[in-house]
Amino acid sequence: MTETGTADGSARFEGTSSYVATRDLTVAVNAAVTLERPLLVKGEPGTGKTVLALEVARALGAPLIEWHVKSTTKAQQGLYEYDAVSRLRDGQLGDERVKDIRNYIKRGKLWEAFVSDRRPVLLIDEIDKADIEFPNDLLQELDRMEFFVYETGETVRAHVRPIVIITSNNEKELPDAFLRRCFFHYIKFPDPETMTQIVEVHFPNLKGRMVSEALRVFYDLRELPGLKKKPSTSELLDWLKLLLNEDIDPSVLRETDSRKIIPPLAGALIKNEQDMHLFERLAFMSRRKGD
Repeated sequence: MTETGTADGSARFEGTSSYVATRDLTVAVNAAVTLERPLLVKGEPGTGKTVLALEVARALGAPLIEWHVKSTTKAQQGLYEYDAVSRLRDGQLGDERVKDIRNYIKRGKLWEAFVSDRRPVLLIDEIDKADIEFPNDLLQELDRMEFFVYETGETVRAHVRPIVIITSNNEKELPDAFLRRCFFHYIKFPDPETMTQIVEVHFPNLKGRMVSEALRVFYDLRELPGLKKKPSTSELLDWLKLLLNEDIDPSVLRETDSRKIIPPLAGALIKNEQDMHLFERLAFMSRRKGD
């Protein structure tokens, strides 16, 4: 993958040396940039949604501003927060700072993005974690690229329209009005060919035999019926790192039928007791049938 362009309107994202982007994904990123609409990215956890913003910023030479949303996050926090309590306390202490209300206004991530001298990439990460009204509360600001600060009477306008990347894990449905304003892309889980490219980026000297055997076990595990949490790309990379660190021979994996035998260091791939019990039960039943 190559890095092309600069942080101006002519820039195009083609992936980077450390991020394998499919053709569909690069088309989606560039379409959102051209339309000047937020790019809403969905997909399984571990498919690179959050990292995408970092790599787009890197590829385009743009500053990255990250807003990681939590269940308690309010849309107003992305604009600014006014600390009236601190101002009251300072006033009681006779602090001179109380004369300028701006001393008690904390800029949010949208404010930072709007006043950036260079076109930034603004990541709004895991928007579906917040209250259902959160996306609607940002509609006007993301549309007009401006907002009003009531305490100071000023309007903050974007110097340049930021590239907005919004991620969602589908924990809750997003409002239709919000969806209409976004360019949508679903990152499919990588197929074995794409996953091989991803592994090569992170482990350039890894022998092909180890890669092929590890991927076979990994995809077999993902296809187990009843699995609560399928292992993700990041967990595969962790597993490979452990296999290399422990100097596990590829022949051990080749002899492993993941439907019958738990693979070595499986704790990197299986992350809850329900799935581990399922795996152990299936392996036990398969061994009994084979006896």
